[in-house]
Amino acid sequence: MLSIGKLSGLTGVKVPTIRYYEQIGLLPKPERNEGGQRIYDHTSRERLNFIRHARELGFPLDDIRELLALSDDPDQSCEAIDAIAKRQLAEVEHRLVRLNALHRELERMVAQCTCGTVQTCRVIQVLGDHGLCAADHQKIVSHDIDQ
Repeated sequence: MLSIGKLSGLTGVKVPTIRYYEQIGLLPKPERNEGGQRIYDHTSRERLNFIRHARELGFPLDDIRELLALSDDPDQSCEAIDAIAKRQLAEVEHRLVRLNALHRELERMVAQCTCGTVQTCRVIQVLGDHGLCAADHQKIVSHDIDQ
């Protein structure tokens, strides 16, 4: 049996995050010892490792919840799991397109800077006037800003 601090150390997930995952139902409420402290078993550790790794891969919490529910029934088809993973892959590919467009624009902006004065700084000029950009990246990043 593990304390929350020990579980945190073994999984790399911070204590407040573990409590949050319990609160939103990703982790089951743990048993408590006589002193009222949370105690976790091996299954909780595995589940928390699963959640941490899924978060590192960018899966949203709702998808992780669904993946966990699906993994609780090991004899069913993994078609739904594959669909979730494919959706995440498509999202990552979409982000890469957006990031590459931003990268090109920032590179161009920096390359045009002559390192003169602030008054003639190309970076300041471009940031102040979207019309000076080579591409319309407003639509590319507005989705990210709104989230």
